[in-house]
Amino acid sequence: MLKKFFKIFLYFTLIVIVLLNLVILFSGRFYLYKALKNTYLSGRSGPSATEYLIFENRKVEATNSSPLTKTKFYNSGKIPSEIETTLNQFDAHAFVIIKNDSLIHEQYWDGFSDTSHTNSFSVAKTYCGILLGCAFKDGFIKSLDQPVSDFIPEFKVGEKAKVTLRHLTTMTSGIDFNESYVSPFGYPAEGYYGNDVLAACLLYKVNEEPGQTFRYLSGNTALLGICVSRAVGKPLSDYLSERLWKDLECRQPAWWSLDKKGGQEKGFCCLNSNATDFARIGMLYLNYGKWKGKQIIDSEYVANSIVPFNCKEDDGTPNKSYGYNWWLTEHKGNKIFYARGILGQYVICVPSKKLVIVKLGRMRRPKTTSNQCPQDVSMCLDAALEMYP
Repeated sequence: MLKKFFKIFLYFTLIVIVLLNLVILFSGRFYLYKALKNTYLSGRSGPSATEYLIFENRKVEATNSSPLTKTKFYNSGKIPSEIETTLNQFDAHAFVIIKNDSLIHEQYWDGFSDTSHTNSFSVAKTYCGILLGCAFKDGFIKSLDQPVSDFIPEFKVGEKAKVTLRHLTTMTSGIDFNESYVSPFGYPAEGYYGNDVLAACLLYKVNEEPGQTFRYLSGNTALLGICVSRAVGKPLSDYLSERLWKDLECRQPAWWSLDKKGGQEKGFCCLNSNATDFARIGMLYLNYGKWKGKQIIDSEYVANSIVPFNCKEDDGTPNKSYGYNWWLTEHKGNKIFYARGILGQYVICVPSKKLVIVKLGRMRRPKTTSNQCPQDVSMCLDAALEMYP
């Protein structure tokens, strides 16, 4: 009986393998081989925050490194026990708090440290938005209303000709990207595991008027990264190094994953660094683009980045959730702007408290609160405000 069952199991397994190969071959989605190898065949149902070495990467040089100043209260607070239990339950890597431009708390788990590299996932979108501001300040971009077609010729015809850089950074392009995180045919899977970020973007059409509705879609930032790179005439990693990593005195080099060897950075994700270096963009924006007296980004650009863009959300209500590649919410009367990644990566900024919180990890709790905000954000804020009021 057992032998018969085993034969039937092998038979059906073979059928599934053959059908799956046929689907991949006829659809031309060869990236699915890499996706399967690094998810289900590796015992996971999705990507990992520590798998950047399965991709080609470009180094972001740290050429002017300097440690963050520590306060006299450094690590004097203790994470509330209930919150620390949750952080451990959801495989946190790091929890860092900056207050008044100084490091007041850092804590690591599971073998991670201040020099570890972990994938930021969609926190990278915020970096793309910041680099757009840098390119504008440097004169490589004339205006945020400059058409995407100036940098990507395939956008010169049809409805795509209406799409501007501002539409990309505010997620209002009207392009019908499939943002499904479950479907292997969605943009996130193809953009992440595929070998041509631009080609994957060009498969989609504009299906609504640009500038009208906020829809969080990764393809927008993939396009934005390509536009910025072409505008400045160098890879995003190199521009990030010279305009942010160097000026912000980041301690460690970072790695930005590419779609292929020598290819394009995945602007919508996959900047790999550590918690204290990620914290520096929050500090920069709390100071309206200034770092140690030097204006890195135009202050007006920063101000416009962290307020809701004038459009509607997909339910027809006024947008309250998104600016220029920064998420927005409120917590106990405090206005918050934050960057986030799909597996529990956050850079959370509280201007009224001069506070930056960075949390990195392997998992995110799925529940959201108002403004499409993950409940993890409130948890991190509650912890920091209790530890260092």
